Amino acid sequence: MIPKDPVMLLSFMNMKLRDNYSSLDAMFEDIDISAEEQKEIVEKLKGIGYVYDSEKNQFS
Repeated sequence: MIPKDPVMLLSFMNMKLRDNYSSLDAMFEDIDISAEEQKEIVEKLKGIGYVYDSEKNQFS
């Protein structure tokens, strides 16, 4: 369901955030992502230079 490739993951996350969720926490809670998986996702995106911006509700 969630892409493994970091660039595809970035696109997936930002699309979901833009279209369906008001925050990253709301998205993680709704799709039942464990704390460990949340950390892996955030670290994977950080590895390609993207961090979550809560004001923009996107990884940038």
